[in-house]
Amino acid sequence: MQREHARKFATRESILQGLQEVGYICAGEIATTLFLAYHLEKPILVEGPAGVGKTELAKAAAAFLGLPLIRLQCYEGLDESKVLYEWKYGKQLLYTQILRDKLDDIVGSSSGLTESVQKLHQYDDMFFSPHFLEPRPLLKALQEKDGVVLLVDEVDKADQEFEAFLLEILSDFQISIPEIGTIKALSKPFVFLTSNNTREMSEALKRRCLYLFIPFPDPKMEREIVRTHVPGLSERLRTQLISFIQQVRELDLRKAPSVGETIDWARTLALLHTDILNPDLVRETLNTVLKFQEDIHLVEDHLQKMTQKAL
Repeated sequence: MQREHARKFATRESILQGLQEVGYICAGEIATTLFLAYHLEKPILVEGPAGVGKTELAKAAAAFLGLPLIRLQCYEGLDESKVLYEWKYGKQLLYTQILRDKLDDIVGSSSGLTESVQKLHQYDDMFFSPHFLEPRPLLKALQEKDGVVLLVDEVDKADQEFEAFLLEILSDFQISIPEIGTIKALSKPFVFLTSNNTREMSEALKRRCLYLFIPFPDPKMEREIVRTHVPGLSERLRTQLISFIQQVRELDLRKAPSVGETIDWARTLALLHTDILNPDLVRETLNTVLKFQEDIHLVEDHLQKMTQKAL
């Protein structure tokens, strides 16, 4: 299995082709970073504007490698118990009841209190064994013997305390559970961390990762992305659509259209059997790519000029 994964990631070109086969169109810099991260066994910190394909990159890598994807969605207040493990308290209580029912059989032949307590101590470790452990995303990733792609999504939304804890995991790919001991990764996961730059990541975290910034794609690449995901769209309309979207991103918007929203708009135009962009049609479908009313008004103010330029 490991040899098969290494073969797929043997060259930068094989990665580019493999990602394209699973529907992810990207620049050569991205394939180079994946190649280096895989062979150096280092996590990748992926930054860039919202909607440029950071999360999709991890999904595409998992699909191409044929590995399961474990996704940890970060948020403020995230702590160790939600990402590492929890004890199955309900199961522990059930077994406690069973032990209570068997208490007479266990201590019945004891000659005194001391001997009875010693016999009960034999069952202490049973309640804090792997049998009662509920693994969460990070522990699950360490337990995958054939490898896994671990996606720590929007790590910038988590607290700095969680970031510091994450450093320990990424350094040695192992965790310590007081009741059990140290658990090491059966196979080092291929790790992606994504960030929308809502806060600066620590230098310590960046040192442990390869850094990758994904910008909005240029017109040529975005046309190829739309062609891959909406193959029924005519070349003429695809070119007009991308030209219009690229103009929209140059405006001072609250939220620029993402690549996913470009694809949604292309699908919308295909459903409407459109052959050419016109101001009325654009105005009616702007809510597909813009999610704030002030952004829609801003584009409408330039609509005639932008539509004409796209033609």
